[in-house]
Amino acid sequence: MYIAEYFAKRGKKVLLCEKGTDYMQRASYVNQARVHNGYHYPRSILTALRSRISFPRFCKEFPECIDDSFEKYYMVGKLLSKVTARQFELFCHRIGAVCEPAPNKITRLVNPALVESVFSVVEYAFDSTKLKTIMHERLEASSVQSMFSTTVKRVSRKESELEVEVNIGREDSKTEKIIARQVFNCAYSMINYTLAESALEPIPLKHEMAEICLVEVPEELKDKGITVMCGPFFSVMPFPAIGLHSFSHVRYTPHYEWYDGPGKSYINAYKHFDNVTKRSAWKAMLLDAKRYIPLLSQCKYRESIWEVKTVLPRSETDDSRPILFRPNYGINGFHCLMGGKIDNVYDVIAEIENLGLAN
Repeated sequence: MYIAEYFAKRGKKVLLCEKGTDYMQRASYVNQARVHNGYHYPRSILTALRSRISFPRFCKEFPECIDDSFEKYYMVGKLLSKVTARQFELFCHRIGAVCEPAPNKITRLVNPALVESVFSVVEYAFDSTKLKTIMHERLEASSVQSMFSTTVKRVSRKESELEVEVNIGREDSKTEKIIARQVFNCAYSMINYTLAESALEPIPLKHEMAEICLVEVPEELKDKGITVMCGPFFSVMPFPAIGLHSFSHVRYTPHYEWYDGPGKSYINAYKHFDNVTKRSAWKAMLLDAKRYIPLLSQCKYRESIWEVKTVLPRSETDDSRPILFRPNYGINGFHCLMGGKIDNVYDVIAEIENLGLAN
């Protein structure tokens, strides 16, 4: 949506095709709703620094969507953690992020046998429903045309232009053709769908069937967000869209994984999502988390939201979230993009300009 508005403001005629019946109903909604300020990436300085740059810009541009009403704390685990408390402090100092010892009202809540240190930080959440409404209004104001329930099936070059084949409604419906100068494939877990249908080599991607639990936290934690890191731990964050907290766990949120790439059979992520049985791992999440913070045992489970989470395979080693940007991928004028966080869209625009694609 942001990229479409950007091009429309530059005088381009823009058509935005969305597979769903509305925007931002999948991964933009089903996540921790975290506006990253760098803390999450002590093993990827580049990702952390990009977050530090994007954080104030995103908050300034979308203040109506920001929830900054809660206190945020990062805790470093004693066992299995990939960083020590001292390393985390040095990392925060290096990227210029606020990091102070947490007050006693918080430290007394944790199990000191499992938590080395607790830090008070500055990090916010965003309301994806409000963000969607704002972007809808901005797209209308910039004259972007939208087509919903539309699957972009195939892209090919026809002389100096691109021919885009789309199915409106059902995927097996009659194919319609659209002519364009450039096509941006921003389909997240479905990026390789269009590539496979266009006889292009798939991009190596890792997919996870991911569960985020939505819970009511005890009164003492309602105005707080907590992340235990950096390892097989968990996070409890305000989820502004429906007034609950999201509960996610590094070990239990991803139920299983699969990979796209050269030599691998392509799996349609959406069809797979629709067809598999989803069994909540809430009890396992809570059982582990309450060892660190006993008060979490009082959480009341409300529901789980599910999505296919997609990352670059390299993220397994350093937890980085680089933007995937493959310009002119197999076809001149056909570009593939995938962002890892809601607030790194600014990096995409900068790269579009650097590559001269906005001309």
